[in-house]
Amino acid sequence: MRFAVELPTQRVDLGDEFVSASGVSTVARAAEAAGFSSCFVTDHPFPSDRWLDSGGHHTLDPFVALSFAAAATTTIRLQTHIAVLPYRNPFLVAKSAASLDVLSNGRLILGVAAGYLKGEFAALGANYERRDEDSDAALVAIKRAWGEAGVAFEGRGFSAEGNTMLPRPLQQPHPPLWIGGNSRKAIRRAVEHGDGWVPFPNPPKLAKYSRSAVMVTRADLADRLEYARDHADKIGRVRKLEVCYALIDQRGASAEILDRVSEFAALGVGWLTVGVRGRSRAEYCDGLSEFGELVIRRL
Repeated sequence: MRFAVELPTQRVDLGDEFVSASGVSTVARAAEAAGFSSCFVTDHPFPSDRWLDSGGHHTLDPFVALSFAAAATTTIRLQTHIAVLPYRNPFLVAKSAASLDVLSNGRLILGVAAGYLKGEFAALGANYERRDEDSDAALVAIKRAWGEAGVAFEGRGFSAEGNTMLPRPLQQPHPPLWIGGNSRKAIRRAVEHGDGWVPFPNPPKLAKYSRSAVMVTRADLADRLEYARDHADKIGRVRKLEVCYALIDQRGASAEILDRVSEFAALGVGWLTVGVRGRSRAEYCDGLSEFGELVIRRL
C-alpha cells in the first residue's frame, strides 16, 4: 500500500502558514521524510461564493503549487487530485503536465476528472453539459500531444492541423493518468483511457452536489471495482488499473488503522489518501511524521 497526502493549500484563512512558498516546501519535505509516496493538491480556479459558503475551498493552481513541492523534494510523487479537464484547453494541460514531469525528474501523477461545479464551469466559459464528452476528447488529445509530432486533432472549440509539443514528458509513454469519479462513466473513462481510478467517499448528502454516485461502504467500493474489472475484460484491457481511495478515518490505534489498510488492499486498492489535521505548519508536519511512524513504516 502507498499513501498520498494533501498539501493544504486550501487553508487561505491561515495566511502564509500553508499558502506560501515556504509552507508548500516545508510540508512537501515533511511528507517525503515521513514515507508518503505522493503529495497532492486540488483544483478550483474560480469557485462560486455559494459553493464556498456551503463548505467549499480555495486552492493554489495545482501545477504551480506542485512545482514548488518538486523543487523542495527529490523522491515523492506529485499528484493532481484532481485537475478538472473541461476547464482548460487540453493542449495547455499537456504542456503544464509535461513541463512539471520534466522538471521534477519524472514524478508527476496527472489525476483528472470531468468536474461538477456549475458555477465554476460558467465562470470559466466551460460547457457543463458536455463535460463528459469533452473529458474523453481531452484525454485523447493530451496523449497525442505528449507522444506525436505533427498532431492533427479536431476538438470542440480548438483545432490542431499539424502541431508538435516539446519537450516530451520524462515518463514514457507518458505520466500516469488517473481518472476521478464514482460514476460508471468515470469508471469506463478510467479503464479505457487511464492508468488509474480515483473514487472518493460520497455520502448521500453530498452526492447531489458532487453529482457522482454514492459511495460510503466498502461494499459500495467493491461493487464499483467489480464493474471496472468487468469493463476491462469487455474491452480486452490487461494492464493493471491503479486504484486510489481515501482512508476515511485516520484516527485510532495504529493496529486499527493497519487493519483498515489491509481490508482496502484485499479489495485491490493500491493507494490511500490520508487526511492530516493541523492549524500550523509545525502541527501538520508532526501529524505527517506520526502517521509515518505508526502506519507507513510498519507495513
